[in-house]
Amino acid sequence: MIRSELIQKIADDNPHLTQRDVERIVSTIFEEIIHAMCEGNRVELRGFGAFSVKKRDARVGRNPRTGEAVPVDEKHVPFFKAGKLLRDRLNGD
Repeated sequence: MIRSELIQKIADDNPHLTQRDVERIVSTIFEEIIHAMCEGNRVELRGFGAFSVKKRDARVGRNPRTGEAVPVDEKHVPFFKAGKLLRDRLNGD
């Protein structure tokens, strides 16, 4: 499902909300998740999962074309861990 499909589904399920209101709600939720993660915080949505940030240390990688050693800088990457309810539904339990 893409963002526009999510917005349309929420708008269809809530006829008292306008499409523009739903777009603002979805954007606000995503922005708050992004903001929290940028500050290094963990975001947990009960039953769905948790978003967090993991630090990857600097290392020496390889250029796959030439095999030459290439330095790779330290970076922070988003990480998602599915919640128990989501895992159970995916596995048919």
